[in-house]
Amino acid sequence: MAHTSHLTSPSATAGADQPSLLADGVSKHFGGTAALTDATLRVRRGTVHALIGGNGSGKSTLIKILAGVHAADRGTIDVHGITWSAADPDPQRARAAGLRFVHQDLGLVDELTVAENVALDDGFPTTRWGRVRWRRLHDDVADLLARFEIGAAPDQPVGTLRPAARTMVAIARASRDEDGDVVLVLDEPTASLPHHESDLLLDYVRGRAARGQTIVVVSHRLGEVLAVADDVTALRDGRVAGTVVDRATDEDELVELIAGRAVDRGRRSTGHPVGDPVLQVEGLRSGAVRDLDLTVRSGEIVGLAGLQGSGRSSVLRALFGTSSSVGGAMLLDGAAYAPRDVADAMGRGVVLVPEDRLADAAFADLSVCDNVSAAVVRRYWRGWLRRDEQRRDTDELVDRYAIRAAGSTALFSTLSGGNQQKAVLARWLRRRPRLVLLDEPTQGVDVVARSDIYDTIREVARSGAAVLVASSDLEELETLCDRVVVLRGGRIAGELAAWEATPDRLTHLAQVVTTSTSDGSTP
Repeated sequence: MAHTSHLTSPSATAGADQPSLLADGVSKHFGGTAALTDATLRVRRGTVHALIGGNGSGKSTLIKILAGVHAADRGTIDVHGITWSAADPDPQRARAAGLRFVHQDLGLVDELTVAENVALDDGFPTTRWGRVRWRRLHDDVADLLARFEIGAAPDQPVGTLRPAARTMVAIARASRDEDGDVVLVLDEPTASLPHHESDLLLDYVRGRAARGQTIVVVSHRLGEVLAVADDVTALRDGRVAGTVVDRATDEDELVELIAGRAVDRGRRSTGHPVGDPVLQVEGLRSGAVRDLDLTVRSGEIVGLAGLQGSGRSSVLRALFGTSSSVGGAMLLDGAAYAPRDVADAMGRGVVLVPEDRLADAAFADLSVCDNVSAAVVRRYWRGWLRRDEQRRDTDELVDRYAIRAAGSTALFSTLSGGNQQKAVLARWLRRRPRLVLLDEPTQGVDVVARSDIYDTIREVARSGAAVLVASSDLEELETLCDRVVVLRGGRIAGELAAWEATPDRLTHLAQVVTTSTSDGSTP
């Protein structure tokens, strides 16, 4: 980054030119809990401004106040010189002033065409008799796609678009009246995208800003923040920890703003020998996987990389007994292993933390105690449930795994994403497993919780368990794993040791199909 950087307090820029967006002195309490305290966000016209912070830092609350979903206790919002009280929410006023939002749930219907999805937001053009003017809609959306430089057709079903293109369509739909000087807010736009799709979307966002659009990006991925943002505001415990202006910063500085301290995010040194094989797989066939051979040893963390549909998750489902059709041979600690179901896998010491924790791993309306105890509930059954013992053990696990919760009786749904993931890990690791299967273990998790989760995974390996990690986050695989196996089309495309597993090399193996020359060699 070529510009000079400086940290500012929110008031330090008061004399600067009128920004496109200024949220000033915003405070919000939920009951007795302060979600925001005098938070100020100043967004310069025609820039990409990143809003970062740990889970529970207040980012989502601030965005909902801007959108008119929540009423603040106090503070003001100014968009292009139009000012209103943050305590008087009005979504229509926010939209009329020029605020537009694209959330993680893009609000697109896969079965409908691009044109139909655009019309869902602003209405279908009709004749005076109420009939849809399909040609007019098609032409208007074709112009929109051309103006926003999106390689899609109006009559193309949204479900057939690549992931980054779907987000681009949502951006174009939200910003189509950009002549009104729209301020676009993107909430975790790359959270569910693989690495190469994220790069495409970030290039697109920078291009929009280069054309004068003002964009606020909420993100956990600090590497992407550094790549795309001009300015960065960090929230911590509901307060603005600092703002970095003009892009000259690094990841360590941003992490320290988020955490309030330095966080060790470096590659681990195993510090212990890798032991005998725990898992041996030969010719595995399941889902997208074809003829996979794999060995994971005691004390080893092995990564699974590959594009969406490459078979990463299929491997984990087969190992955990949730796939209906599995072929090939497997050994667990030297004995034949062919789990009939989840209970069978658990009985053999295998656990799985799935990709979608809310859908597949959480009991959102139950307490932290009930969630953490779900995999060992028989331990507390003596003709009745021994609640005191259950809560005492949960309190110890909450402390051990640094889970921030308002006690063991707090609802799981009240925890931040990072603390929910820690609770799910605690549930399974208390069983002292032999094989730990992790699918996207830090998706949607802030940098501090991510560091804690990495430390937990490393400690599990040091205790002698074997760990298999499927992830689309290539930097995560580089940082966490002893070696990485790359899948392409359900087969192994290559294997890299820790020191070789850079994001560039992993991407190359996942995407490039090698060809053979006439003499049988690889060019």
